[in-house]
Amino acid sequence: MNKTNSNQLNIFEENKLQWEETVKHATKRDIDFDTLSGEKVDLCYFPNNPNDSYLDDISFPGQFPYTRGVHPNLYRGRLWTMRQFAGFGTPDDTNKRYHLLLSKGQTGLSVAYDMPTLMGYDPDHPFSEGEVGKCGVNVSSLKDMELLFNGINLGEVSISQTINGPAIILLAFYIAVAEKQNIPLNKLRGTMQNDILKEFIAQKEWIFPPKPSMRIITDMLSFCTDKMPKFNTISISGYHIREAGSTAAQELAFTLADGFAYVEHGIVAGLDVDDFAPRLSFFFNSHLDFFEEIAKFRAARRIWARHMKNKYGAKSERSLKLRFHTQTAGCSLTAQQPEINIARTGFQGLAAVLGGTQSLHTNSMDETLALPSEKAAEIALRTQQLIACETGVTNVVDPLGGSWFLEELTNKIEEQAENYFDQINELGGVISAIEKGYFQREIAKAASDYQEKIDQKKRIVVGVNKFVNNGETIDIPILEIGDEAEQKQYKDLIEMKQNRHAETVEKALGKVQQACGRTENLVPLIVEAAKAHATLGEIVDVMKKEFGEWQETAVF
Repeated sequence: MNKTNSNQLNIFEENKLQWEETVKHATKRDIDFDTLSGEKVDLCYFPNNPNDSYLDDISFPGQFPYTRGVHPNLYRGRLWTMRQFAGFGTPDDTNKRYHLLLSKGQTGLSVAYDMPTLMGYDPDHPFSEGEVGKCGVNVSSLKDMELLFNGINLGEVSISQTINGPAIILLAFYIAVAEKQNIPLNKLRGTMQNDILKEFIAQKEWIFPPKPSMRIITDMLSFCTDKMPKFNTISISGYHIREAGSTAAQELAFTLADGFAYVEHGIVAGLDVDDFAPRLSFFFNSHLDFFEEIAKFRAARRIWARHMKNKYGAKSERSLKLRFHTQTAGCSLTAQQPEINIARTGFQGLAAVLGGTQSLHTNSMDETLALPSEKAAEIALRTQQLIACETGVTNVVDPLGGSWFLEELTNKIEEQAENYFDQINELGGVISAIEKGYFQREIAKAASDYQEKIDQKKRIVVGVNKFVNNGETIDIPILEIGDEAEQKQYKDLIEMKQNRHAETVEKALGKVQQACGRTENLVPLIVEAAKAHATLGEIVDVMKKEFGEWQETAVF
């Protein structure tokens, strides 16, 4: 062995000893980690002769650059948080579903809001007609939020909320409910999606223009960094970018570019990067190409760690560790032969776990047809529990690490992402690229290319362009949302407005509007307005007076 190789091996062994020492002190679940046949398996596996780049590119679990995971013993210590995205009808309707899911073993809640809530409209607005409670739960006031979490201790259950344009208002409702439950804000755990940049790029549920939207987000970032240290203020979301038709590399690159933009705005706002970066989390899609998805998750951790350390000067390990939630690919589900969506979701969930996710939502088989039925939601949750308890994949950290194929895929996706970063920088950064329609064009082209392959049967979708059941009829039960929810929400809203103190509401709304034109933090003032029973739509309207609304430039 030459001297260089000897030195490299010595450094490798030193790092391995550090990792083993960390593992000794880490929490360990009290279960059997042997194979079904009783064979012992190591916590993690490594090359016998590590090359020069091993420590730089792969390293050990829980060690920079975190390619193999952010925790030294991963799922031997703690399983991922199992979530089901749930929300429909009235807050009462959804509250009952939450209690059911918790009783089935779910460990966190994910709130799906309806379209009026997502767009900042109350149930009595003309634009809300026919949409209230249809694709999620309707929440337009503090009273609604109280009903949504009735009987659920917010200090004990992690709450994830998929809301972006009016996220600051839903956060205010949530804070007010926690205070009513006498729960200190520093005990609250959960996530606001609050990723307005991906709305401009992909999902299109915005309210205000990009620049004031970023001001709102930095206000939330500052408030939560100070008052809610266990709460993730932004869940930077690649999920919807992928659902819009992007490739895996585009999902990764555009999502991380958004993340870096939030970091830059936080620093400009005067925050120390190590104070707020640890509470940024990510939300990725787990699609159908099994190995590509695992490689994407590994590359994501490595890119984030390197950029945070080398470009943004983060010193805390917690700032360098990319933590992410995963949802299986809704766009991959088919209306044809919907039962086989259970298998699709199982494969996608397995890829997310092998990629080291911290939280997982598995789609229900019927979601391409309607909101999930109770039975379909239970099967989706049981799918996660099966992966966790019966497959053995949680016994080993990064069990596919070292595969020639997987490591090459990881490197290629990282390289592609870096090329996209260069293009975005040349356009003047994320917001400038949004305004120029760059992301939208790239995603549209990728979506078109993918559909063309399906149309030409160069890519097979089971039940759609091959293995088709002619004359098929759908015979699974579907959850149907009638008009009763809209009628009730409308009635309750009118009644609430009649019983509140109008002068207090007007005063609170006036303070919010004035603050939008100044630099003071908006969160406490919106919490005050929420407690006065100002509605979602009323708060949005006064903010629009100062910030305006956004109209996207058409992209062809």
